[in-house]
Amino acid sequence: MGVPARTAATATFGGGGADMLSERATKMREALQKSESITDKMVSILGSFDHRLSALETAMRPTQIRTHAIRKAHENIDKTLKAAEVILSQFDISVQAEAKILKGPHEDLESYLQAIEQLRNNIRFFSDNKSFRSSDGVLNHTNNLLAKAISKLEEEFNQILSSYSKPVEPERLFECLPNSMRPSSGSPGDQADSSGKIPSSHSHSDHQNSEENSAYTTPTLIPPRILPLLHDLALQMVEAGNQQQLLIIYREARSPVLEESLRKLGVEKLSKDDVQKMQWEVLEAKIGNWIHFMRIAVKLLFAGERKVCDQIFEGFDPLMDQCFAEVTAGSVAVLLSFGDAIAKSKRSPEKLFVLLDMYEIMREIHSEIESLFRGQPCNEIRLSALGLTKRLAQTAQETFGDFEEAVEKDATKTAVADGTVHPLTSYVINYVKFLFDYQSTLKQLFREFENGDDSNSQLAAVTMRIMQALQTNLDGKSKQYKDPSLTHLFLMNNIHYMVRSVRRSEAKDLLGDDWVQRHRRVVQQHANQYKRIAWAKILQCLSVQGLTSSGGGSVGSMDGGNSSGVSRAIIKDRLKTFNMQFEELHQRQSQWTVPDTELRESLRLAVAEVLLPAYRSFIKRFGPLVENGKNPQKYIRYNPEDLEHMLGEFFEGTLDLHGNEQG
Repeated sequence: MGVPARTAATATFGGGGADMLSERATKMREALQKSESITDKMVSILGSFDHRLSALETAMRPTQIRTHAIRKAHENIDKTLKAAEVILSQFDISVQAEAKILKGPHEDLESYLQAIEQLRNNIRFFSDNKSFRSSDGVLNHTNNLLAKAISKLEEEFNQILSSYSKPVEPERLFECLPNSMRPSSGSPGDQADSSGKIPSSHSHSDHQNSEENSAYTTPTLIPPRILPLLHDLALQMVEAGNQQQLLIIYREARSPVLEESLRKLGVEKLSKDDVQKMQWEVLEAKIGNWIHFMRIAVKLLFAGERKVCDQIFEGFDPLMDQCFAEVTAGSVAVLLSFGDAIAKSKRSPEKLFVLLDMYEIMREIHSEIESLFRGQPCNEIRLSALGLTKRLAQTAQETFGDFEEAVEKDATKTAVADGTVHPLTSYVINYVKFLFDYQSTLKQLFREFENGDDSNSQLAAVTMRIMQALQTNLDGKSKQYKDPSLTHLFLMNNIHYMVRSVRRSEAKDLLGDDWVQRHRRVVQQHANQYKRIAWAKILQCLSVQGLTSSGGGSVGSMDGGNSSGVSRAIIKDRLKTFNMQFEELHQRQSQWTVPDTELRESLRLAVAEVLLPAYRSFIKRFGPLVENGKNPQKYIRYNPEDLEHMLGEFFEGTLDLHGNEQG
């Protein structure tokens, strides 16, 4: 097939064209052959290069290894130099820190604290890099230096705290009290009056309300600018693990100062025996002072101490509470021991009110005690305060019971000769009235021993029992009188005094109108009994019964209401007996007493309303029989006006010189 192609080409381009094409083909063939030859030569040359490069690489390998080793060595040298620089800088810092430590903290405390921090950093550094040959030696030296630095800090903390810890003068404390509670005198020794009792401008009845609205100002015990400094010092000591030494320093600096502040105020350390030996008036004054001292101690001194403690030991709560507990423990113990001695002392009725006052103050400061003495280290103090509160409540309740029993069993044999209000009655009534000033306290006390009853009903029940005990005792005392009419006058006076006192006091709301009305009827019953017994005999003299006689000396008949048929001798005898009995009654009963003006006038009027009409009627009907005889004035000694005047002298209470009952 190649021949026809060439033929076709030849035919197409003519003969000349075929020759050209053939020539070109030949040249191309030659060029290809030459190119193949060159390629073979290049392959041969490149092959020889590959062998030579492999040989060169083999020859260069040791050199490369040496170069890498040299580079690594340089890197290690750089690292070593840098490490050496760090170590040297730490040594340099240690030297600078040591110089500051040796100077002490007094001149420049801030630099001193920075030096301590630098020492701690050094210790951490060398502890982490113990591979250095000198690490152990450096650590020992730095630790010793740090220990000396902390020791000097302790001295500085002690010096600063002690220099600013001063007792608080009473005047400063009084200035922190509400105005209503400040003593009138401000001089140091004058905080108590002549009885030894700190004065108070408000009565018990408004005491609680005024206290709730009172503002107490916590005193500044250490200047505020010093507290951050003490905090920084305490922080360093805590970080050094010196908490126990810090606690000791703080306690020994602050505790005596707090105790001295209370001593200056007037707080005394008294035992139970001391309390038992005291006269009641002295003891009562000391109890009043103790109540005042408890307020000042808790609301001012302990509050101020807690504030100082919290700021110095901020961030170390357990240590904060421990320090506060140890600083205040002695002072709290002195205060509570007095209260405990009172609570455990021999009970007597007059102690009830001071017991209630003491119980009241412990209830008042309860929330402050819970807040100030928080945390586990203060548990014992909180429990001691709570224990005293409960003991005071228990003793007050037992004293209440003792009083009720004492009223019922009061064995006073001396009767009041004039039948007036017995001292026991006025004592008991005043006692009960005074109790009502303590209503809220008593209700709280009853709730301490909850037995399911409402506190109002409990108070009412106790009051009624006391009143009943008093009546029972008065009934017994009334039997000492020889004259039954004086018995009833005595009971009338005393029960009337009870009723009147209840009506005019808060006891009425508790005992109720029913009690008042029931006892008013009892008063009236005794008044009626007095009138019946005292005047029945004399009224019998003015009766028409027994006036007729079968013997001589009678005149006419009784017709028309005149004196006909009545014996003159009997009339004379009746008038003579009347005069004698009235004079005796006047002599005796003008020495008796009805102290209440209204009741006295009422009783006189009741007697007059019975006696005077009967006397007028008797004289009108039978007087002429005597008037017509000899010496009529011997028998008709008094006209009605005279009797009325003399009745006005009854119950005025003029006793004989010995104060004895007459007759």
